Amino acid sequence: MNLQTWVAFFHSMKYTSKVMTNIIVIVHIIVCLALIFIVLLQTGKGAGIGAAFGGASQTFFGSSGATPFLAKLTAAAAILFMVTSLALTFIGHQGGASVMKGAGVQPAAPTAPAPTQPAPPGK
Repeated sequence: MNLQTWVAFFHSMKYTSKVMTNIIVIVHIIVCLALIFIVLLQTGKGAGIGAAFGGASQTFFGSSGATPFLAKLTAAAAILFMVTSLALTFIGHQGGASVMKGAGVQPAAPTAPAPTQPAPPGK
């Protein structure tokens, strides 16, 4: 399926239930938290010095460490995040009209300047 097919699918839906929107929002929040957690699990470039001072080595994930596994998990979470973001965008765009719809349709009528009263003498 290409992008045009997905766009046509989302635009052809006349009624999007609140339940589906809520499910996508919940999945989106879970994916956001998972993405944050996965990124925080990854070791930085300077993490090797931590093992020299008694830090734990990466034996839990094997000799190669968790880098390949966490990189794939990060990519999967990022793809799911983008899909849920696009779905929420299309669903949110369906129901409402633009805030600017109808703006500028009626030009403002020119108003006459208010008459000025002269200041009272002596003040």
